[in-house]
Amino acid sequence: MTERCVLGLDVGTSGARAVLYSLDGQPIAESHHNYPLETPHPGMAEQDPEKVWAAVARAVSDVARSKPSGASVEALGVSTIFHTLLATDAWGETVTRSITWADVRARRQAEQLRKQIDPTSLYRRTGCPLHPMYLPGKVRWLRDEAPDQFARVACFGSIKDEVLARLTGRRVVDRSVASASGLYNVNDNDWDAAILETIGIRSDRLPDIVEPTDRVGGLSSSAANALGLSEGTPVIAGAGDGVLSSLGAGAIAPGEMTVMIGTSGATRLAAPRPVLDDRGRTWCYYLAKGCWIAGAAINNGGLAGHWVRDNLLPGPGPSTDDFDFATLEAQAKQAGVGSGGVIFLPFFTGERSPFWNASARGLIVGLAAHHGPPHVARSVLEGVCFRMRSIVEALDQAAGPTREYRATGGFTRSAFWLQMLCDVVGKAMILPTVEQASAFGAAGLAMLGIGAATSLADVAKLVEVRPGPEPNLDNHAIYDRIYELYLDVYWANQKSFEAIAALQDDLG
Repeated sequence: MTERCVLGLDVGTSGARAVLYSLDGQPIAESHHNYPLETPHPGMAEQDPEKVWAAVARAVSDVARSKPSGASVEALGVSTIFHTLLATDAWGETVTRSITWADVRARRQAEQLRKQIDPTSLYRRTGCPLHPMYLPGKVRWLRDEAPDQFARVACFGSIKDEVLARLTGRRVVDRSVASASGLYNVNDNDWDAAILETIGIRSDRLPDIVEPTDRVGGLSSSAANALGLSEGTPVIAGAGDGVLSSLGAGAIAPGEMTVMIGTSGATRLAAPRPVLDDRGRTWCYYLAKGCWIAGAAINNGGLAGHWVRDNLLPGPGPSTDDFDFATLEAQAKQAGVGSGGVIFLPFFTGERSPFWNASARGLIVGLAAHHGPPHVARSVLEGVCFRMRSIVEALDQAAGPTREYRATGGFTRSAFWLQMLCDVVGKAMILPTVEQASAFGAAGLAMLGIGAATSLADVAKLVEVRPGPEPNLDNHAIYDRIYELYLDVYWANQKSFEAIAALQDDLG
């Protein structure tokens, strides 16, 4: 008997993951292959699209080889990271590498744009604050700093349209990824003419927009050969990994907040229309089927722990898993709550929500002679939790009230870190049983695209949840005190952040 299945492809920050699901949401086969996030100069964070595609092909072909003989792959849904710029020429060849969300090279261009336009008006139109992560600054940077490349560009696209083009031969972008670009008008549901005119490009140099549940096409013969799937297999456009993580957590009802720490970190709440913050602390992106996701995000989640583990507290050898934190945790558990008064501000790649400071840099504050590796190890995990608290509170104020908190992302594999976040935030956590939320979300949109599901609620019902940790109120009281100090240190260093970021630019 043939079992109908869909494949969720998640093209993330650190690698590509392919998961095959039955139509009742059960995982059947899975594979993951890494690729590097390359940082050749201060502020830069790029990826080689050839390495990304090679990882995609390996992950999908692994799943194709390992699927049961009776499993039929009915469709493939695609999740990719948000906020990338990957420009191509008139022949579809890449002009740039994939400039990722972690790249803040366009800091100066974003500041120039802030003087040319009303950033509040831009935020209200696009749902995206004016920050170098978004495409207005990145496109302007390319025009200013690489004019020869800029002149060759036929399409200012993203890793999403590049992957879809390699799968089907058709270069389009889904409305979800478009809505997170800073170039898309959430009120008009089209590219925003005013910001395009300001940065000097026309809408015909952007990909055509399709709905996340649309069939882009079938797998081309070359893609089918590389992936080990049948030619013509339907490819559903999918959405951005962040909003798909909410769907994969089953959190699309009012008041269900996802609290995620992966390479970065984010909080999200679903809404039937764009929801913005009067203070500009949050963003709002499209998911599918009329559902919008309001959220807030940090740049440095697992990335910060990864850096400390590999550079300050190296283990016996390099790890292949971003959440293999055995060395870090073993040290951190030796320090008490509060890390002996050591406070870590984990701004390795600047800051996104809630204050949108691309010049913010990492700080370790409070070191004394009696401190050692355990205090530093624990302080970086606590520092990420403080960052998460800042966006939990901002999103709750802007788009709440929140009635439950669903923890997702790689950090949930660490009971120690999960409990710490619970104590810092002071909220009980619920744990979805889906391990790969973005891949599941992409598979869910594939189900919708082929008519195997009729609504987002149908997909969300496939997600089971279980109780997570409750906050330790004694620890929460200690963290309340440290959180205030953390904020004081942050605000006291604004001028220093600017000066250090400028110095790093000059020194290279």
